[in-house]
Amino acid sequence: MRYGLLVMVLIVLLIIATVLSVGMGPLQLSPMQSIAILLKQLGVPLNTAYTDQQEVVVTAIRLPRVIFGIFIGATLAMCGTAIQGLFRNPLADPALIGISSGAALFTVVVIVVGLQIFQSLFTILGTYMLSIAAFAGAFFTTILIYRISQAGGKTIVSTMLLAGIAISAMAAAGTGIMTLIANDAQLRTITFWNLGSLGGASWVNVAVLAPLCLICMIGLPSMSKALNALVLGETNASHLGINVEALKSKVIILTALGIGACVSMSGIIGFVGLVTPHIVRKMIGPEHKQVFVASGLLGAVLLVIADLVCRTVVAPIEIPIGIATALIGAPFFLYLLLKERKNQIVF
Repeated sequence: MRYGLLVMVLIVLLIIATVLSVGMGPLQLSPMQSIAILLKQLGVPLNTAYTDQQEVVVTAIRLPRVIFGIFIGATLAMCGTAIQGLFRNPLADPALIGISSGAALFTVVVIVVGLQIFQSLFTILGTYMLSIAAFAGAFFTTILIYRISQAGGKTIVSTMLLAGIAISAMAAAGTGIMTLIANDAQLRTITFWNLGSLGGASWVNVAVLAPLCLICMIGLPSMSKALNALVLGETNASHLGINVEALKSKVIILTALGIGACVSMSGIIGFVGLVTPHIVRKMIGPEHKQVFVASGLLGAVLLVIADLVCRTVVAPIEIPIGIATALIGAPFFLYLLLKERKNQIVF
C-alpha cells in the first residue's frame, strides 16, 4: 500500500473511531449528534438537535478520554518504532523489555512514599511529579537494557529479551513491596497502574500529558534519517556521518519521556509499541519517517477503539485496557517469534 493512501485511510479511521467513541455509552448519541457537538467545539455549528446533557457528557467526559487515547496510542507506537530502530530488531517493545515496568515502579514508589519524602517537590510540581518519576524510571531502565544487550557493538536480541524479563520481575517485586506498605487508597491506585486504563482522563490531565507527548512525537521523526542509517550497523552509520552516541542519547531521552508520560497517566498498556510498527512496516516498508507517522496514527486508532470496546462490551463494568491490548498483542508476539525461528526476521 502506498504511504499517502495509508495515511489518508488511517485519518479517516481515526475520525470514525472518535465519532463512535464520543457517541457510545450509557447515554447514547447518534453519529450526527456526535459530529454536531464535536464541530461546535471547533466553531462550526450544525443544525442538529441534541440536549445539554448530551453535550456535557461529550465535552466533559468522553472527548477528553478520546484525546487521551489518541495521544497515548500515538506516543506508545512511535516510541516502539524508535526502540525497534535503536535495537535494530522488530521484537523490541517498551513494555516487553521492561521499560514500562520500570516507569510504573518509580511512579508507584512516589505514590506510596512520595508525600513523606518529596512533599516540597509535590507542592511545587503538582501533577507533573508523577510524570517526572515515570520518566526517571523509563530513562534508567532504557539505559540499563541497552547496556546489557550490547556486545561488540551489536545488539543481542536474546539477551535483550531475557534482561527485559528480569527487569520486569524486579519491578514487579518492588511494586509488591510498595503494595505491602500501601494504604487502601494507594492500593487502588497501584492496581490502576498495573492494569492500565484511560479512566483518569480529564482536561487537566490532557493539558499535562499533551506537551510531553508532543515533544516526543515531534522529536522522534526528526531522527528518521539517522535511524535509517543505523539499520546498516553502528560502524556504517558512523561512516555516513551519523553521531551514533548522540543519536542513542536522543532516542533514549525522548522514548523515556514519552513512555514516562503515558505510564504516569494511564498505567502500563502493553504491546501497542510492538504491534503497530510491525504492521506498518509490512504495508509500506522500513523507511522510518513514514513508519513513525503511520504508526502514530495506527496506534491512536487502535487505542481509541480498544478503549471503546473495553468500556462498552460488558457495561457497566469497564475492562482495563491493558488486559485487552495484552490479549491481542501476546498472540501476535508469539507469531513473530515463530516466524523468526522459521525464516530469521530481517530488519
